[in-house]
Amino acid sequence: GAPHSSPLPQELEEARRWKGVRDLRPLDGNVQRWGGLLLPNNPPYNEGAFRFELTFSSYHPLEPPRATLCTPIYHPAVDTEGHVCQPLTTHEHWAPATRAVQVLQDLLQLLDSPDPYRVLRPDLARELQEHPEQFWHRAEEHTRLHAEQRPNPPGP
Repeated sequence: GAPHSSPLPQELEEARRWKGVRDLRPLDGNVQRWGGLLLPNNPPYNEGAFRFELTFSSYHPLEPPRATLCTPIYHPAVDTEGHVCQPLTTHEHWAPATRAVQVLQDLLQLLDSPDPYRVLRPDLARELQEHPEQFWHRAEEHTRLHAEQRPNPPGP
């Protein structure tokens, strides 16, 4: 039968208007896979931009989407494969009323404020707690080496 009309094209338009992302678009023309650049607000991550993918289930919005970071980041909540510890998108916490733009806002906030309780890399969480200066120094170096250039802010 014909697929039911997806809420995703509308959610994509809505998410594009948010200033925390740039270059947001369906990957390979597939509206269930979005790619874009996330622009953190806080140092040291705000020295760069981080490419991500957001993948939606065919049952969206009944099932949570999954975010993956494609740009390496030195962060306790993101593992080396780019998986993100994002409670909002776990089955226990997911609410079908949650909009895709809220998932991206939550992801940005997670990058902006590393939390020792949202952890996929215990070594980094420990470093953040016990040697914060070393953690931030390494995160800054890593951002300089791996993150993408931030796009220029849109003109007036």
